[in-house]
Amino acid sequence: MNTNLDAPDIPLPGLQRTSLPYEKQLDLDPRWALNEGSRHFEETSAVFAALRKIAKRLEELGIPYAVVGGMALFRHGLRRFTEDVDILVTKESLAKIHEALDGRGYLPPHRHSKNLRDAELGVRIEFLITGAYPGDGKEKPVAFPDPAQVRFEADGIQYIQLNKLIELKLASGMTNPGRLKDLADVLELIKILNLPESHANDLDPYVRERFVSLLKEARRRYVAVWTKGQLDDPAFSRTLAEMRADGIVVEEIEHSDDVRLVSINGAVAAKYDMIEEAEYWTRDDAK
Repeated sequence: MNTNLDAPDIPLPGLQRTSLPYEKQLDLDPRWALNEGSRHFEETSAVFAALRKIAKRLEELGIPYAVVGGMALFRHGLRRFTEDVDILVTKESLAKIHEALDGRGYLPPHRHSKNLRDAELGVRIEFLITGAYPGDGKEKPVAFPDPAQVRFEADGIQYIQLNKLIELKLASGMTNPGRLKDLADVLELIKILNLPESHANDLDPYVRERFVSLLKEARRRYVAVWTKGQLDDPAFSRTLAEMRADGIVVEEIEHSDDVRLVSINGAVAAKYDMIEEAEYWTRDDAK
């Protein structure tokens, strides 16, 4: 059995270079990758097809599982492109998966790998194991849980619950400098879902303080002050339209002829030379 999916004997229908795994196909053909990205947000990409296929196979095998990683973020509302499918299973289930699927539509990316690759679509299927530790892999209060205890169903697929996903992301980013993106993912979830500070009470104490610090970061506001006359001035209309398109909102200032333009996006704030609200000061404030 050939276990090297870089070899040119694995048919990958729909891809222009059928000898290549999915992520390499994306690298070599930017135009195709852009189209594939668009399909992903329509839930018709190869990654979504691979997710549905492996979920169906695991259900047929009677194996408890929970989708984690980028595809779980997508289901919880943080919609972004990802190149693979991450699945949480127990150690016992992993052995059954390899026994049932190796050479039957799936192949390990390399010898002794716990992961598999969809031989038809080229998409990598990564397995995370119950009892292992996220981030640096060292023992800590947060470990990968039993999927049967932390999952919910959506569109016939089992996903990890939001609280557990946040715990794992935080524990990973807190202990592994190479996984700082996990902290960024939690920050984006806080913003998108408008999670309250009380949500920290539902998390393991090990990660609560970091969650609260990220929540404060997510609530940071940037401001610029205009006069009300500028809002109706044609000379400023184009800039105002661009600011609104970037998510900036206009707030009234009580008993003032000015208005406050507000953003919680640091990159957008930099684009328009806005400053942190906590730093904003006028001489009127001293009166």
